[in-house]
Amino acid sequence: MLDVSIMFEFGSSKYLIGFLRYILFSHFGYSAGYYSGLQSIIYIIMVREKDVCWEYAEKLDGNKVRCKFCLRVLNGGISRLKHHLSRLPSKGVNPCSKVRDDVTDRVRSIIASKEDVKEALTAKKQRIPEVKSPGGISASKPLMPLDVPSPILKVFPTMTPIPIGHASLSNQENAERSIALFFFENKLDFSVARSSSYQLMIDAIGKCGPGFIGPSADTLKTMWLDRIKSEVSLQSKDIEKEWGTTGCTIIADTWTDNKSRALINFLVSSPTRTFFLKSVDASSNFKNSKCLADLFDSVIQELGPENVVQIIMDNSFNYTGVANHILQNYGTIFVSPCASQCLDIILEEFSKVDWVNSCIVQAQAISKFIYNNASMLDLMKKFTGGQELIRTGITKSVSNFLSLKSMLKQRSRLKHLFNSPEYSMNASYANKPQAIFENNDFWRAAEESVAISEPFLKVLREVSGGKPAVGSIYDLMTRAKESIRTYYIMDENKCKTFLDIVDRKWRDQLHSPLHAAAAYLNPGIQYNTEVKFLGSIKEDFYKVLEKLLPTPDTRRDITNQILTFSRASGMFGCKLAMEARDTVSPGLWWEQYGDSAPVLQRVAIRILSQVCSTFTFEKNWSTFQQIHSEKRNKIDKETLNDLIYINYNLKLARRMESKSVEADPIQFDDIDMTSEWVEETESPSPTQWLDRFGSALDGSDLNTRQFNTAIFGANDHNIFGL
Repeated sequence: MLDVSIMFEFGSSKYLIGFLRYILFSHFGYSAGYYSGLQSIIYIIMVREKDVCWEYAEKLDGNKVRCKFCLRVLNGGISRLKHHLSRLPSKGVNPCSKVRDDVTDRVRSIIASKEDVKEALTAKKQRIPEVKSPGGISASKPLMPLDVPSPILKVFPTMTPIPIGHASLSNQENAERSIALFFFENKLDFSVARSSSYQLMIDAIGKCGPGFIGPSADTLKTMWLDRIKSEVSLQSKDIEKEWGTTGCTIIADTWTDNKSRALINFLVSSPTRTFFLKSVDASSNFKNSKCLADLFDSVIQELGPENVVQIIMDNSFNYTGVANHILQNYGTIFVSPCASQCLDIILEEFSKVDWVNSCIVQAQAISKFIYNNASMLDLMKKFTGGQELIRTGITKSVSNFLSLKSMLKQRSRLKHLFNSPEYSMNASYANKPQAIFENNDFWRAAEESVAISEPFLKVLREVSGGKPAVGSIYDLMTRAKESIRTYYIMDENKCKTFLDIVDRKWRDQLHSPLHAAAAYLNPGIQYNTEVKFLGSIKEDFYKVLEKLLPTPDTRRDITNQILTFSRASGMFGCKLAMEARDTVSPGLWWEQYGDSAPVLQRVAIRILSQVCSTFTFEKNWSTFQQIHSEKRNKIDKETLNDLIYINYNLKLARRMESKSVEADPIQFDDIDMTSEWVEETESPSPTQWLDRFGSALDGSDLNTRQFNTAIFGANDHNIFGL
């Protein structure tokens, strides 16, 4: 009798069955013994394997279950729950409206694997009388020619070609399978399926009916590239019409590396939206102030100096030289630091404080232990209801404090995990970081770290959301500092440690006269009797007015208009204006209720309509590197440049259209499996690597970057195939 004890070393019955089929064939060939053995093994697997979907449901009396996400009660047990969570239109089950995407993906994978098992049994049994030997089996049409090995076959050479479709599958399942094959063959990131254009594409193809032939590579690269670029350009032209009233901000987003390469992405932001202008390779001139100044001159002239209110640049630039050139040559343009970058530096300095750094390192030891062990990761998700333990933010420092907060929220569930029989009875978990978890000093430090970082993460969320926040940054920073004072009211030394960091970065990097003027013109601040800093920012406000209204003619009657505003006279004092002070954006408030001070109104709208941050969303700098590669010919560079222009602007537009109140602008949906919260500092053993890879294949998070490197090679990153 075949020994099947090895099956429990595998993480997935789907891959186990394939392995055991090979062993059975070597013993019996395609005979009755083969199918009998296969059926017995599958039965053992099904009996011994606990259904993981029970963690998403509550078992009720009879054959009923309650979904833990939407709380709907379902008749029919765990099988109907799976179809409910998969959101597939089948079995007459209403799809769950509140289930997370990662759970849906996992359940669909479970359903698909069991369907594969059933299909294999049925198909093989039907062909038993006809089969004489392996060579006599008739194969379906292969996905690709047999003489051209696919990337998967290079890794798994014993696999047979994948047939295009299965007759036993429904149209829905065949379509999903074809889409999955398209993703896998072309190395597409799974997050592409979350794109709104993904479903639009599928709907459009469905309307064409059977026989639709997709556009060729040449058609995509020529006709459709030109047509869609024109559409995107027309959208940017519509946005330019508002610049005469609101002005705009030029954002210079920079990427540098240790090989002295420097790329600058230029974006233009106004209240309606932000759009990508172009990407420039500044490597040869990055340390040359004159060349950089000429580059910024060309961008300013392209947009019109009269339309530009400010330029935001990060600390990567030869900041002083370029800023001085702009301030000397353009009297009405301000140069401002990136608020998000300055806030990130503050958080980075916080994390360098000894006891905070020690807390982060200890928390990372816990997370590394969990995320580098497949069985431990499954156990953790069982106790957390499928939730991740850590978070990935827009920077390393943000990730650190978001992950600490997440771990703190999961403390009670982690306690149950470490006290559970599943954990305590597993010898492989001995001498692991449970001691850290049981250390009360660690948890006190975590609570303190979260308390002092959260006010500044809140500021970061406000300024990183893509909305005009220049009128809020001054007040937000003041409130964040006040939170530190309140928290450390009994500990003067710690209070001074953190406030000194904030004050130093605010004074040296973040403070801008434009921020002060915007705060003064913000009705939510101007008329708030609890605000104490108005007197200290009045001088900066007057300096900004002098810059934007450079001649006596333009400043005529401005003093009376300032008085009218500060005293809430005229339209400023009407009931509607008073009710809207804290409920509408400051720029819109001035547009609606500022007619009593027309000159000040024009200035206020231009100032309050600006952003104060370069952060928009995660960027793939390797793609921009491809544009500027010396190995590309002129046609390739133009094509890739157009692709980046379209891609970046479509992402910016989608982000504005689908902006959710619940979306966190400083946190990414997927965790970074290469971060210090997951990746071991020392080289992992082969067993550890296989554990992680097996877990990924089993339905857990699969980091695309690691998968691409492992399967296709580290240098194979040309996503556009040019």
